[in-house]
Amino acid sequence: MKIIVCQLIIALAVICASAQTSTKSAPEWKATVKVVDEVGQPVADANVEIGFYVQPPLDQSVAMDSIVGKTDTNGLFTTSHLSTGSISLGFQVTKVGYYPTTKGHEFAKFKENDPAKWNPNVTLVLKKIGQPIPMYAKSVNLGMPVFDKPTGFDLMAGDWIAPYGKGINADIVFEAHLDQRAENDADYNLTVSFPKTGDGIQEFTVSEAEKGSGLLSSHEAPTDGYQSQWVQTRNRKPGQPEKGNLDLNRNYFFRIRTVLDENGNVKSAFYGKIYGDFLKFRYYLNPTPNSRNVEFDPKQNLLGGLKSTEQVSAP
Repeated sequence: MKIIVCQLIIALAVICASAQTSTKSAPEWKATVKVVDEVGQPVADANVEIGFYVQPPLDQSVAMDSIVGKTDTNGLFTTSHLSTGSISLGFQVTKVGYYPTTKGHEFAKFKENDPAKWNPNVTLVLKKIGQPIPMYAKSVNLGMPVFDKPTGFDLMAGDWIAPYGKGINADIVFEAHLDQRAENDADYNLTVSFPKTGDGIQEFTVSEAEKGSGLLSSHEAPTDGYQSQWVQTRNRKPGQPEKGNLDLNRNYFFRIRTVLDENGNVKSAFYGKIYGDFLKFRYYLNPTPNSRNVEFDPKQNLLGGLKSTEQVSAP
């Protein structure tokens, strides 16, 4: 019995020593979060939460913890923690009257000698909640009903125009051409055009600091700068990566059903935005002529009867 007890004590001592060594050798991460508004001004008293993985108990496979705090007058919050069990960090900032913003930081994406690996400096943008409105909003993953023929899509109906759907007005016209030589040898061109003079789209970018915002776009669409046509290309060759300008992270503002006065100025038009690229995208259309507000209220979608895959929950 004495021998068994002694062996048990020795085993426990080894385990404890190993745990202490593991804890001591674990690197410490130190994160600094800077929170700014849309014009780059610091946001004080914003709520910051940093989530991270920790060593789970024996009866769990995954465990997480978090550190919370508030930004100072310079919009800064800094904290640190041992990285035992951590493979990534998750940042979230919130404040009453603003859309929340999130961002991740994966340690494995950084080289071991990169100071940014264990000392992330993260800038996040908080956008104010302005005037969310009812809109026509739909998530679509369209397949062309026909090739080599212009086909209109009605944004207010959320469907192709007849004879391919129930739409009436061709707000956007798509024409696709496919030259399929073999399974992995093909050229694809998609022309996106707008039939009315003054209609069109323009691309907009989302900065790294804005990408996790509840509102990706600005609150309003621009007054001008719209182009009447966009051409998407995709090219496949055997043994080569696909080439082309398809980008599912691309975003657009658009203007449709434009009416011009005798001097060519916009008299009336409808504005909206698109997240994604053609023909897999999410669109939002303001129902009020001449209103450039593109801040959607997800509780007031003017398109009813949508499937779960077509519904839009983000502004």
